[in-house]
Amino acid sequence: MLKTYHGSCHCGAVKFEADLDLATGTGRCNCSICTKRRAWGVTIKPDAFRLLQGADSLSDYQFGTLSGHHRFCRTCGCAPFGDGHVEQIGGDFVSIAVNCLDEATPQELADAPVNYANGRDNLWWEKPAITAYL
Repeated sequence: MLKTYHGSCHCGAVKFEADLDLATGTGRCNCSICTKRRAWGVTIKPDAFRLLQGADSLSDYQFGTLSGHHRFCRTCGCAPFGDGHVEQIGGDFVSIAVNCLDEATPQELADAPVNYANGRDNLWWEKPAITAYL
């Protein structure tokens, strides 16, 4: 069910809201940055995302193809969302860090299906052989 969630970084400098349905699936990836961050996200279209506060508190990290902006709070270092454009996934996107959703209940998080992507080998559409560490 589509629901509007509020989210934030750890210190509260960055706040956002997003319309999403956790039951449609979340994602974990084994690419270098997702692995190091143990990222767990849900990808939505930009019109379903609203930054409410903290644009001036955000820093941006890009690497590789420069197609993604890995946003993080310059005060607490938390990365509540990222955004970019990747044609293979439908163009413009926002990826919300599921654990930064302030109102998501433990049960909603436990029930959210997880899809795994093999970003390490640029085979995003395939599940990696080992996922337990993600």
